[in-house]
Amino acid sequence: MPISNGHAFPGPDGIFLETRSLSRSDLVQVLEIERQGYSHPWSEGVFLDCFKDNYRLWALCKEGGLIGYAVVAYLVDEAHLLNLCIHPDSRGFGAGRYLLQYLVDKAREDGMVQVLLEVRVSNRTAEQLYKSAGFGEIGCRPGYYPAANGREDARVMTLPLDK
Repeated sequence: MPISNGHAFPGPDGIFLETRSLSRSDLVQVLEIERQGYSHPWSEGVFLDCFKDNYRLWALCKEGGLIGYAVVAYLVDEAHLLNLCIHPDSRGFGAGRYLLQYLVDKAREDGMVQVLLEVRVSNRTAEQLYKSAGFGEIGCRPGYYPAANGREDARVMTLPLDK
């Protein structure tokens, strides 16, 4: 199978995953994954606003079908991970970890000095993924996320990128 960006990851069934740039034509699939992944999903308009020069949008595909994505904003020398989501049927075998490592490596190659992110305080699975990848908590944003009963705090985490 050709790998469009030259980056592949073998899944548990021996089928390789590939990374590539996300395109506007992926939005129907992205929105479906987003709705299944989050209680308060981004709208199509939010995703469309991310197709700018200072953003990096990455797709993770299996057999040509989109199974995950990441949205990263580059601000001066900092990469701000805004959204990383894997389809529920494709979780649990390292796809999220692979996509996270891919975007960290790309940010390093692009001269960024750190990756910053926010994660819901209730999202222990994501928090553990980020901690295991070397991210450390540097603060809290009170009421950052919408929640069923008002607002939910976010942990702010960062990963310094050694040159």
